[in-house]
Amino acid sequence: MKKYTFTEKKDTRSGFGAGMHVLGQQNPNVVALCADLVGSLKLEPFIKENPDRFVQCGISEANMIGVSAGLTIGGKIPFATTFANFATGRVYDQIRQSVAYSNKNVKICASHAGLTLGEDGATHQILEDLGMMKMLPGMTVINPCDYNQTKAATIAIADYEGPVYLRFGRPVIPVFTDADQKFEIGKAWMVNEGTDVSIFATGHMVWEAIQAGELLEAEGINAEIINIHTIKPLDEEAILKSVEKTGCAVTAEEHNRLGGLGDSVAQVLIKNKLVPQEYVAVDDSFGESGTPAQLMEKYGLTAKDIVAAAKRAISRK
Repeated sequence: MKKYTFTEKKDTRSGFGAGMHVLGQQNPNVVALCADLVGSLKLEPFIKENPDRFVQCGISEANMIGVSAGLTIGGKIPFATTFANFATGRVYDQIRQSVAYSNKNVKICASHAGLTLGEDGATHQILEDLGMMKMLPGMTVINPCDYNQTKAATIAIADYEGPVYLRFGRPVIPVFTDADQKFEIGKAWMVNEGTDVSIFATGHMVWEAIQAGELLEAEGINAEIINIHTIKPLDEEAILKSVEKTGCAVTAEEHNRLGGLGDSVAQVLIKNKLVPQEYVAVDDSFGESGTPAQLMEKYGLTAKDIVAAAKRAISRK
């Protein structure tokens, strides 16, 4: 098992803010828009240096999406930012009609996704956003795993032509990927090569998968762990190459088990290589108020839950 260590913990939303700061200096066409959540989206450095390239839309998310679509017509690259619940559920119609259908070059950047939003509770903890966004034709969907990868992804999507949904979160988590990495949209990252079970993880669950791999190793099980940071387009080649070797799969995501990464992987396996698959995800329910750690434990999104799922998958070979 390849060992991953860390010296600090940071929130992925700060990685987004750092990426925006870089883009503010490098790309004059990048414009930031926000729905009254500048502090939560860590946009202060960008705004300080580029006040003429920032639009405060207020608590008017639908209008923000419409303004973003309009800005693309003049060659700007709008980054529309708010909480994931408001960035998708509240404005799905505007995204569908004004961005996806028109194939506008809008980057929808969503913080506070999943259960780990924590104490704000079920009304803010959207667990359906990956499914909603990946179903839109032409929409690229990205869910990076730590601060460094979120920063790299933020910078990368500015050069990508077309609509993008970038998802990140609130809690501080280990920073374990390279600071100088190059982010490749649609290209899965091999975290650890293994032979007994394939664990496909996304977002905050990648670190849980790494911990699970260490626990499995202690029991003589060699897990292959792959970071699926791009939900769409999905790296089908990496998935199939892995399960050809291991013969079974586990998917791990901070999302409803319906419509997310697990279902995307299942479609690939059904069409190409039918092997046992287990889901580690929220079991078709809303969340509730609690600390991120409490919620991850209650809803079955911890390293020990991935370990249990891996054993179930192996037993079904």
